[in-house]
Amino acid sequence: MLHCNNFAISAHMEQAPINSDEAVPSGPVPTILEAIVRRLCVVATYNRGSVVLAPHILYTRHDVLHLDALTVLRDGRPPREQKMATYRFTGLSDVCITTDPFSPSTLFEPGAERYAGVTLLTVDMG
Repeated sequence: MLHCNNFAISAHMEQAPINSDEAVPSGPVPTILEAIVRRLCVVATYNRGSVVLAPHILYTRHDVLHLDALTVLRDGRPPREQKMATYRFTGLSDVCITTDPFSPSTLFEPGAERYAGVTLLTVDMG
């Protein structure tokens, strides 16, 4: 069992290794960007609850960062139904990337009007 800030991560959900010889940007935004590019899940705290997310798109709404992601686990349990959820970035903390890959969800609509002109990064659907 690994610990990622306040999270205990089981053997199947490990924190991704970081090459310590390279200067790597840190913090929640670079972590989410890396997870989107590499299609890796993240663990985080959202409104005092633990979540495992498959991040699909980072964008702005009213000049505030938002993340749309598939919720894999919430407080250690899978959601009742799969859906894309919107997370206000200011509500996310203790964000850590894992080594668990995800496939882009068919529920994700990258061409949706709400993303037009405000998308910072989206998952490659290919």
